[in-house]
Amino acid sequence: MKTATLFCALLLFITLGAGCGAARPSKYYQLTVPADAPPANASNPYRVTLMLAPITSSHLYREDHIVYTDNAQSMGVYQYQRWAEPPTEMIRDVLLRELRASDRFQGVYRWGSNVRGDYILRGHLYDFREISATNLVGRVTLELELREARTGTTVWTHFYSHDQSVAGKDVAAVVAALDHNVQQGITEFRASLDQYFSAHPEPNTQSGQ
Repeated sequence: MKTATLFCALLLFITLGAGCGAARPSKYYQLTVPADAPPANASNPYRVTLMLAPITSSHLYREDHIVYTDNAQSMGVYQYQRWAEPPTEMIRDVLLRELRASDRFQGVYRWGSNVRGDYILRGHLYDFREISATNLVGRVTLELELREARTGTTVWTHFYSHDQSVAGKDVAAVVAALDHNVQQGITEFRASLDQYFSAHPEPNTQSGQ
């Protein structure tokens, strides 16, 4: 009886060990962050400093999961394929680098630095997910608002929502679609901000640098 029990315990140990050895490796993905670029030599840069606040969102997009939706109500996450950083942080980094690279502002900094800014740029991420419908798409829905640092008045808002077609059936193709969607959205935000500051060439505040 003791021999049979020991044999069963050994067999269970071997089975569990084999299962652990067969665990699937995790894969991590990230958005394309622009590399450092030489100054664009903008002819008329705006004499304002922007402070980029953290992007808010639901807990799903403040973690590293890649989110999918298979119908209007049900949402899930991939277990072994994840983002290298939470989407809110990645999008903020892309936005920061793009605004700096535009060379249209006196400075662009993260909120919390020692620099005193003229405007605070805030955002809320509503959607950043795969949607399985008639056609597989990557949906990004993001809203930005610009506030005067001195008064707290919101002077500009822009809402972006777009479904990007996915050119494939795997998670890597979904990531590529979401990445392209983010780049397109930030290009749109930059153009809208440029229109606002072009229409308001004499801000009431000056940077404290």
